[in-house]
Amino acid sequence: MRPLRFVALGDSLTEGVGDPVGDGWRGWAALLAEGLGPAVEFTNLAVGGAQTRDVLERQLPVGLALRPDVVSVVVGVNDTLRCTFGIHAVAARLDAVYAAFTAQGALLLTACLPDPGAMLGLPGALASPLARRQRAVNSVVHALSERYGAAHLHAAEGAWVTDRAMWSADRLHPGERGHRQLAVRFHAVLAEAGLATGAAPSPDPEFARPTKSASLWWLATAGTGWVARRCTDLLPQLLRLAVDEMRHRVRGTSARLDLGATAAVSAALSALSVPEAA
Repeated sequence: MRPLRFVALGDSLTEGVGDPVGDGWRGWAALLAEGLGPAVEFTNLAVGGAQTRDVLERQLPVGLALRPDVVSVVVGVNDTLRCTFGIHAVAARLDAVYAAFTAQGALLLTACLPDPGAMLGLPGALASPLARRQRAVNSVVHALSERYGAAHLHAAEGAWVTDRAMWSADRLHPGERGHRQLAVRFHAVLAEAGLATGAAPSPDPEFARPTKSASLWWLATAGTGWVARRCTDLLPQLLRLAVDEMRHRVRGTSARLDLGATAAVSAALSALSVPEAA
């Protein structure tokens, strides 16, 4: 029998940022691969900063060529942090990626993710637009995961989100404990589907948690560059969104923003073609 093929697509979360091993990253997907069975071929195609467009145009062709048995597609947060965000485009790209892999017979792994604004501790008027975007992405992922029979992990909420021990210095990427938590939970989902026959990953960290000084050094070096890149792209638009948010709050019409986002998600999903299998 050939080894089970597991391919991971996505952004820095799946790349493993926050879980350093040697000179690189490990992450939840690599930890999960070890528990899928005695013979597993694991390929991680995830790249830091990737958006749904990158997954569709760059990672998907490579992933399809590998003909995986199990494929994880966890992406979308970077889309919410860009001035080009549009839920219609996000839905169409994810639909195309999910459809392509399931047409090959691969089991799809998906996850909804926490709101980046809340994780960063942004003020309400700045955090709310990002939260609305992330809820929209999660709603699309929920709907498409059900449509394509994906093994879906609800990771947007729960104690792990507010437990600082689970997160790295940048507050956006899990630390080793957080990556292990994701691996354990994904393993449980796959074990229930009969596709994880190996031992579940350990939730206990292998390495000591980074010291406060090490975390501050990371933020002052790599972290500063990350923030600068995001601010250049997103900040002008985010400030405009915050002004709009405050204007609606003063008028007592904030509910209109939520209703508009919900309507946009419905329209985006309705615009997608229904799979023939349905």
